[in-house]
Amino acid sequence: MSRICKDGFDIECIKEQREVYGIAYTQNILSGRWKYLILWFLKSKKRRYSEIKAFLGDISQGSLTKQLRELETDGLINRKVYPEVPPRVEYSLSSKGQELLPIVDLMEEFGKKFGLQID
Repeated sequence: MSRICKDGFDIECIKEQREVYGIAYTQNILSGRWKYLILWFLKSKKRRYSEIKAFLGDISQGSLTKQLRELETDGLINRKVYPEVPPRVEYSLSSKGQELLPIVDLMEEFGKKFGLQID
C-alpha cells in the first residue's frame, strides 16, 4: 500500500485505496489539537479572532493563528478582513466546513455518552 507523505497523497494510493484515502484525507485536514473546537465554535455564527481566543483559553496566539490559517487554506473557514482601523477580522464556516459539522456533532454526542459523567 502506498504511503501518505508530508506533501500529500500518492496518486496510486488514491486510486487503489479509495476508502482509506477518504478517511486519511479527512483526518489530515482536521489534524491539529484545536481545529474541531474551532469548527464547533463557528457553527452557530461568525466570530472574531478575540472571541475564538477567549473560547479556547489556553491556546497561544501563534497556535491559534496557525490553526486558523490551515483551516482557511483547506477551505473549511472563511476569513473576512474589514478595512477599518484597527482592522476587524471575522471567521465563519465555508460550505465545505458546514459539510463537516455532522462529524463534529457525532464527536460531541460520542463524548457526551462515553466521556466523564458529572452529575
